[in-house]
Amino acid sequence: MEYISKNGFKKLKKKLFFLEKIEKKNIIKQLSESLEKGDLSENYEYISIKEAYELLEIKINNFKKKLYNLKIINTKNIKKKKNKKITIFNKVKIKNLNNNKFEKYKIVSEFESNVNKNKISINSPISLSLIGKKVGDKIKIKLPNNNNIIKYKIIKIY
Repeated sequence: MEYISKNGFKKLKKKLFFLEKIEKKNIIKQLSESLEKGDLSENYEYISIKEAYELLEIKINNFKKKLYNLKIINTKNIKKKKNKKITIFNKVKIKNLNNNKFEKYKIVSEFESNVNKNKISINSPISLSLIGKKVGDKIKIKLPNNNNIIKYKIIKIY
């Protein structure tokens, strides 16, 4: 089971609606137009569109399975306590002890992550290291690409 915020769930449902009602409809229209072009055995446009349709169906089914297995968390229920431990949907301010720079992140579900907005997936190495920690704790993260280790200190939990 994976967790998601109410807003994140709404966005996923909109995406599913788009795939089912807009994308699927467009591909079906393209299929019917290519059928009008005659011999299907040599109609590469038809074959290509049919493959796109099949891939879309797989994508829609996978999306439905993901939505079914999500647990919606009311982020307003996440209490703000002094010395609390970091959980999903917390914002954190950490200090990179290697370069003394501060970074802020919000830990979110995999589906809501967006590095450009400093929203990091609960499954990311940094989130996995932060979960359960509190202000003042230090963590080490081993980078997967070059085995360097970055050290952080937790400054604030929002």
